[in-house]
Amino acid sequence: MNNTKRLVCTIALTSALLSSSAFALSLSDTLSSAASELSGQSSTSSQGGTSISSLTSLLTGSGKALSADNMNNAAGILGYCAQQKLTSVTNADNVKDQVLGKLGLDTAPEQKADTNYMDGIQGLLNAQNGQQLNLSSLGDSELGKQVKTKACDLVLKQGTNFLS
Repeated sequence: MNNTKRLVCTIALTSALLSSSAFALSLSDTLSSAASELSGQSSTSSQGGTSISSLTSLLTGSGKALSADNMNNAAGILGYCAQQKLTSVTNADNVKDQVLGKLGLDTAPEQKADTNYMDGIQGLLNAQNGQQLNLSSLGDSELGKQVKTKACDLVLKQGTNFLS
């Protein structure tokens, strides 16, 4: 009987240890998965992903990385910004339409033929620093939204200055 009690106690203790070990592994896996997901969202990829440090530098930089290098792309970006509700839809659409008119891109076929404009509509900012920034790939994190909003504000100012 004494051996049976020991065996039952040993089994119970082993079960408890394995359960807590499994829980710890599960917790560790969950934390590891979350960390991987976070680092995956913040790592740079060939498809336009941007790291957290890059996003921060975009927010604090001179603005060339978030300003369009040509007005055709700026008009497209304004359309993207209005569609994504990243800036006042009325202002962005109004400025976009005026810029398109000034550029002679009044019709849909003319707009579709202009690669800079089409890039912008898709959220691809051809920046003044010579790089291309995919606003769509920045995600919906608070930092990503701030960068998108700053880009939209800068491009809206560009469009307004172009019309002056």
